Formats: sequence, structure tokens, C-alpha cells
Amino acid sequence: MSPRTVSIILTAVLVVYFVLLGGRAVALFQDGSPIAVALGVGVLLLPLVGAWIAYATLRFGMRTSVLAKRLAAEGGLPDTSDLPRTPSGRVDRGAADAWFEEHRAEVESTPDDWRSWYRLAVAYDVAGDRSRARDAMRKALELAGV
Repeated sequence: MSPRTVSIILTAVLVVYFVLLGGRAVALFQDGSPIAVALGVGVLLLPLVGAWIAYATLRFGMRTSVLAKRLAAEGGLPDTSDLPRTPSGRVDRGAADAWFEEHRAEVESTPDDWRSWYRLAVAYDVAGDRSRARDAMRKALELAGV
């Protein structure tokens, strides 16, 4: 199953969960007591915050996909297939760090190029630093105007 299909299925499950939570919030409001109403507000806020997080995450993924397609069309997608891997399938830490340093140097030499930031984001991800990978990808999106 593709990651996109999994995302769609999980989002649909999340929507069902939010609808069920909304029903619980309405039931608490109908009770009328101050504590029930306060709990109802809290239960109602959960789906709203969750929906916003789901939207932001899906939007980030779609924007990232646009950049990946543009970079693939240019033949500039980073290739990790030749990096040595552990038995679990992860890239060897030393190789990931060396590969990361190559892409960090590329960003330092061309800091206004979204392509180098995209490749740095992939390098961060391969090195296991997901929060910095997201930050680098956000920078790539900003520079690309996506």
C-alpha cells in the first residue's frame, strides 16, 4: 500500500473519530450542568485541534510532493541507494553523517537554492533528525514559493 493511500485511510478514520467526539460533546452540552458543558467544550476542541493538525500535515506533504516532482523532472533527486545499510535497513550512521555533510556544504555554497535545501532535508531524514529535516524542507518550500 502506498504512503498516500495510508494517509487517506488514516485521515478518513480520523474524521470518523472526530464525528464521534463531536457527538459526545453535544451530549455533554445537552446535560446542561456547568461541569458537563465545560467538558463538552474540551471534547469539542479536541477534534478542532486534531483537524487543524491533520490539515497542516497533509498540506505539508502535498507541497513537499510538488517539490519532489519538480526535482525529479530536473534529475536532481538525492539517491540513497548506494549508501551502506544495517541489517534493519537503516542507512549506516557513519555513511549517513558523511552524506549529510556533503549536502550541508552544498547548502552553505548555495543558500538561496531550494534544491539544495530539499536535498539537505533528505540528508537530515537519513541521519535520523526528523525535526531538522522538516525545518529544512520548510525552507525549501519557502524558497521555491510553493
